[in-house]
Amino acid sequence: MNYKILQKGNLDNFITALSARMKVVAPVKRGYGNYSFEDVKNSKEISLKYVPTVLPPKKYFMPQYETLIEYDTKTGQKMQAVVEFEKMVLFGVHTCDIAGIQCLDIVFTDRPRDLNYLIRRNEILIIGIECNEYCDSFANCAMMDTHMPSGGYDIFFTDLGDYFVADIHTQAGDDLINGTNLFDEPKGYHLKALDALRLKKREIFRNEVGIDRNELPDLFVKGFEANVWNDIGKRCLACGNCTNVCTTCYCFDVDDIPNLDLKTGKRVRIWDSCQSEPFAKVAGGESFRKERSDRKRHRFNRKFKYPVDRNNHFFCTGCGRCSRTCMASINLKETIRQLYQECSAL
Repeated sequence: MNYKILQKGNLDNFITALSARMKVVAPVKRGYGNYSFEDVKNSKEISLKYVPTVLPPKKYFMPQYETLIEYDTKTGQKMQAVVEFEKMVLFGVHTCDIAGIQCLDIVFTDRPRDLNYLIRRNEILIIGIECNEYCDSFANCAMMDTHMPSGGYDIFFTDLGDYFVADIHTQAGDDLINGTNLFDEPKGYHLKALDALRLKKREIFRNEVGIDRNELPDLFVKGFEANVWNDIGKRCLACGNCTNVCTTCYCFDVDDIPNLDLKTGKRVRIWDSCQSEPFAKVAGGESFRKERSDRKRHRFNRKFKYPVDRNNHFFCTGCGRCSRTCMASINLKETIRQLYQECSAL
């Protein structure tokens, strides 16, 4: 592994140097305990200790509103493909959100590959930051094993008091660091402090639900007709908050939007939600998932069962956003516990 040391006093110089080269995005406090990834120019704007942002960093890889095609019928049926991207650095990304980006990588590199996503992905550098303790009670990152760094980043920072240990993971990350002359070589005590922190985290981060995640796919098979889906379906408001803030949800709709001249326009991709009633509606007004209970069950299976069958990978990263933002107070951890208890009683 390639480690470097950045003194805390040099963080502002590092962010300033990066912002002089390209766009830098980092977590910023927005009030009422909320945070969001925003453009920054210096470290004073950044919140290094933060509850996961309202929207995950997937908004930079898969924008909420993205132009795919522009057309102009004045010169014939001319259609021009569009790829909107900007070179940037994402700074201060939690391990749960890095895991979410890795999930999106799986989806969009599968056939048919999404070139818009892949082009944008290659233009975004990721600098992660380690969570030394829980962000709040909604997180279930230990159960999903996303509380420790496991790749998916260019550089990864660990806060160890007066300094950061920087784990350089890619050539692009190495180039960023070498271009600043702000980093030092680590000493033995730096790496011992890093090992000590990781040992301490094993005591702090424990399985929050008490269920082995490898048991979850079978649990969702056994609990397909469980009463818990009716219970949370009655409470669900079908607002779509849970999917909008999810770091791995990628469903979208496509609209053609004409301009006022009716000769030019564009085709756009817009985030969609499996929790909205029209999502699974087909010709004739029939719906595959008409009831809210069906849609809630589908969403949970899309995190803990279906992607495991297809990709051998869970698509819940334990960030806690869905529970944190649910207006009906539907809690992911409580739902899984209830499902387990109900299935155990059968």
